[in-house]
Amino acid sequence: MTDPHVSRGTVGSEDWESRLRKQIEEYYLPQQLVDAIMEAGGIIQTSEVAKMGIGFLDIADYTYISKFLSPQENQAVLNGLYTAFNAVLKRHGGYLNKIEGDSVMFHYGGPTDPRVPHGDDAAVRYIAKELFYTCVELQRVSERFNKADEGFFSKGESAENRRMLERAFDIISRLRSDQIVSDAFNALFQIRVRIGANIGDVTVGNFGPDGAKQWDIVGLPVIEAKRMESTAPVGGLRISRYFYEVLEDTRVADEYYLRFRREAEAYSGYYRSIEKSEVFRFSNVLLQDKNQARFDTYSVQVSPGLPESILGQVQLLLEKGESGADKIIDLLKYYRGNRFVTAAIEDGLAAKDIQLRKDYLFELIFPRKHDVLKKKLGTAEAIAEFVDREYDLYTLFQGLGRYQDNVKTFDAGGQGVVPFQSYEQFMTAENERIVREYENRKKYMLDRAYFYNVVFPLVFASIRTSVLEYQAQVEDLEAV
Repeated sequence: MTDPHVSRGTVGSEDWESRLRKQIEEYYLPQQLVDAIMEAGGIIQTSEVAKMGIGFLDIADYTYISKFLSPQENQAVLNGLYTAFNAVLKRHGGYLNKIEGDSVMFHYGGPTDPRVPHGDDAAVRYIAKELFYTCVELQRVSERFNKADEGFFSKGESAENRRMLERAFDIISRLRSDQIVSDAFNALFQIRVRIGANIGDVTVGNFGPDGAKQWDIVGLPVIEAKRMESTAPVGGLRISRYFYEVLEDTRVADEYYLRFRREAEAYSGYYRSIEKSEVFRFSNVLLQDKNQARFDTYSVQVSPGLPESILGQVQLLLEKGESGADKIIDLLKYYRGNRFVTAAIEDGLAAKDIQLRKDYLFELIFPRKHDVLKKKLGTAEAIAEFVDREYDLYTLFQGLGRYQDNVKTFDAGGQGVVPFQSYEQFMTAENERIVREYENRKKYMLDRAYFYNVVFPLVFASIRTSVLEYQAQVEDLEAV
């Protein structure tokens, strides 16, 4: 079966083959790579080590939206997203390296990026700024995609790109307006992405066997960038410590922080009082699948309206029964380290007169403090009043986090090596050490099990039950 855009002419003719090969080249080969090869005057045979910026993007929970789509619609939505993302990359001079399912890899620097200035320092400064603002804009575009807003598209976009974007928008708009699925879809799903980025020395060149060559980059910075993405907050960005230090040195970090604050202040959002250390939040990420390896990172807030967006979703979820209550708990678990989002959710629940029973949460998280309050204040009502006044949900979650940290690490409480003098003396010391370590480990395991099997689930079960209580009251009123 032939492509209608290709006039076959005489089968096997040289003219037909050359036109088809040219069409294949234009259809599948990245224009930036072709331009780089033309600039070099031929296929670039040798690899090189270069300073490059690498980014990975992953569409969070994409399997949920797939449930609402046919295979053809699923392809159309993904193509629309990739078209939107690539429009951002082209604007900043980034290179779309590969697409794998619902993930994208892109980079700056190397032979495919003619804008990079000469010299390592100048190149790193340029790459850092372009890569950073690309990551921010990719997040913003995903928000606009949710609203079927194509304002980010330039006038110069091809008709084919516009067609793919419009097709995706048509599908999303239909899902949001369909009477059967729209309520659940709007409440339970927003297209959000997580992005990770890094800068470093990589090897760039041709990889693969003859006939299946790929232009690619490899190296530790690529691996670390992928790890940044896998641990990045949904709707946010995670970058390496080195990347952040470059942003600090070039004052891009200050510039971005002031811009973020201005945007939040413009509509009196929850983020209007955010500090720079909260926009760029340092964290030491632990990779359990890599032998507990740790590396220094910064997570970056990207959406000035994130708390309001989550609050709007919670308000919809309150109308969705148990599945809505479950999703609200998922959001609280995920954002419990973000004081602004937590405040927005707590305000939203309070506006509906949902009783969170924070005194019960306080007793679970701070049992010793609760005992002190009980002796001091006497009645349960006085304790509840004190906790409601002095503790917001975020402060309680901070205590929960410290509790969790305390049960994460085992301290054997060992002592120095006992010098050997005799069998009896040495074995007596070993016996005492091993038994003592066993008792310590037993206590650690009990404390850990109690936290993960009692405290943590009860905290969120209590909040969920408060939401269910409200939903039951609403149903009773509607029945009356």
